[in-house]
Amino acid sequence: MRLLFLGDVVGRSGRDAVAEHLPGLIARHKFDFVVVNGENASHGKGLIESHFQGLRDAGADIVTLGDHAFDQREALSYIEREPTLIRPINYAPGTPGRGAMMVEGRNGHRVLVVNALGRVFMPPIDDPFRAVASAIESAPLGEVADAIIVDFHTEATSEIQAMGHFLDGRVSLVVGTHTHIPTADHRVLKGGTAFQADAGMCGDFDSIIGTETDEPLNRFLTGIPNGRFTPAEGEATLCGIAVETDPHSGLARYVAPLRLGGVLAQAEPDFPTA
Repeated sequence: MRLLFLGDVVGRSGRDAVAEHLPGLIARHKFDFVVVNGENASHGKGLIESHFQGLRDAGADIVTLGDHAFDQREALSYIEREPTLIRPINYAPGTPGRGAMMVEGRNGHRVLVVNALGRVFMPPIDDPFRAVASAIESAPLGEVADAIIVDFHTEATSEIQAMGHFLDGRVSLVVGTHTHIPTADHRVLKGGTAFQADAGMCGDFDSIIGTETDEPLNRFLTGIPNGRFTPAEGEATLCGIAVETDPHSGLARYVAPLRLGGVLAQAEPDFPTA
């Protein structure tokens, strides 16, 4: 089974890149299932319904969120009727929406996707490790689920590495989002779980993590806000990670970074032939 995960979509530039490149990627590499993190897709913070639908129309089977899940207030209502939009599972009980969802992929595969929020350098939140463990125990890999993807939205690379080792051998992919910077540590862990500390963003990298440089620079230099952060709107680089799983166990047997368009060095998966 071939899985594709795309990192945080940032603003119009990121949305346009997904719309332009994702359909071709799915056709070219025969991806069975696609997850896109969309928590910064609308004006750099949150996700309105029309932009969510645009990601779905481009080919996303599931859209995940993060600490900006409800920055766009309409998400509080429409997330309840959109089973393919999930927010972090470790939000407080009673939060609208769901943190995990089993979805059928293009070829009938059953894929469980779990979204969780880290606690290091992040707002107070419930324990992500126990929350994710509970979700995957209800649909064991290779028995109930053909693949399990965990999007861990966290600031600290140590915390995402801990989650990777915690879940190694029990899920297909653990991937970090939130920092917007693609890391160079993609690999298959000892137990067979594909891992990358941060998938990177789908956005304009001629920026400061997707934002026009003037206001972030001003705040670093003076400590005094002088305006709002504005998403950069140059050509975006599409960033993510591609995984091929074993058809019996659901564990990873191949993993590769994906970078397409924009200013970063290009990289596409080269799946091994059967």
